[in-house]
Amino acid sequence: MTPGYHVITLFPEMFAALTGSGVSGRAIRNELCRVRFWDPRDFTLDNYRTVDDRPFGGGPGMVMLAEPLDLALTAVKTVLRREGVKQPRLIHLSPQGRRLDQRLVEQLAAEPALVLLAGRYEGIDERLFARHAIEEISVGDYVLSGGELPAMVVLDAVIRQLPGALGHADSAKEDSFADGLLDCPHYTRPETYLGLDAPAVLKSGDHAAIARWRLRQSLQRTRARRPDLLEGRTLSALELELLDAPDGVS
Repeated sequence: MTPGYHVITLFPEMFAALTGSGVSGRAIRNELCRVRFWDPRDFTLDNYRTVDDRPFGGGPGMVMLAEPLDLALTAVKTVLRREGVKQPRLIHLSPQGRRLDQRLVEQLAAEPALVLLAGRYEGIDERLFARHAIEEISVGDYVLSGGELPAMVVLDAVIRQLPGALGHADSAKEDSFADGLLDCPHYTRPETYLGLDAPAVLKSGDHAAIARWRLRQSLQRTRARRPDLLEGRTLSALELELLDAPDGVS
């Protein structure tokens, strides 16, 4: 079954970069997945297509109405049930949610369908969450103008995990975080650039030595830049050896 990704957003035009460019755009064109957008304005019941209102209790900003979003979610669920997906994963992009990481991305990529809710303004009427089993996902501890950019981040990360999305079958496996470590440094032609040489081991043709060098670089780069990723990680004897190996030792 081709995965189906549904996005509820007031600004579907923002997703043109995702659907028309790069890995994600190619995957959509090649029908590795389907992406559909749902505008809450299409589910309003008044002549002004109202999607927000002032918050009870006062305060700045506006709150998205529960009704248009409720009707949009119900419509998406109806479509998915017809396609055989009884319980799609419903996700609200919010700084209050679980932090997105590679493990979560891989879980989401295994789902037959995702429904992403991109909120706006000060937030969404809390009663929507009482009616639907919605989980929240955050792309970081900062505030954006809406959930569209986080939704694009989620979709881009998920789509590149789909079989056939990348040019090389092992590309996704070798990304940063794929094995819990940062990626190793990469080099290409020319061999010498402005007096800086590419590491000799990468040109040696010794695949075992190259693998050791890359693992050592990943381990040491992770310790230097993201030591939190090593906390709680059980290192093998080889990883312990390479972690403390001096420069010039592969």
